[in-house]
Amino acid sequence: MAHVQLIPGKPFIKSGQTAMGDVTGLVGLTGEVRGSLSVTFVFRVIQATMKGMLGDEITEIDNTVRDAVGELTNMISGTARRYLAEEGLSLRAGIPTVVSGKGHVIQHITNSPILAIPFQSQFGRVLVEVSIEG
Repeated sequence: MAHVQLIPGKPFIKSGQTAMGDVTGLVGLTGEVRGSLSVTFVFRVIQATMKGMLGDEITEIDNTVRDAVGELTNMISGTARRYLAEEGLSLRAGIPTVVSGKGHVIQHITNSPILAIPFQSQFGRVLVEVSIEG
């Protein structure tokens, strides 16, 4: 991901809605099942990613960063949906929303358990969350 190597960790069931990072992209999923996928970045990871993508040194989460997080969420969602389609599960994605700030809340669109998949990098953690029902 833009010169940031991510190493997957052990998935876990997340309790609560508080984000484990500084900025989150959230996208709704519809089709044969319904749910949502979120991608949460700690600031240092999105900072390094933006530097790799644009060459710019960012110092805060601004609209450019929010746009990038939305696009990265789209890309991750698209890759996941392609893999699921190969297994026979067809899903469509909505337009991502981006939320930021310490302790922000991620509101998945279902009340189903939240599967959290951590990824570690030299700059910190990225957390992908999925909540599906149906």
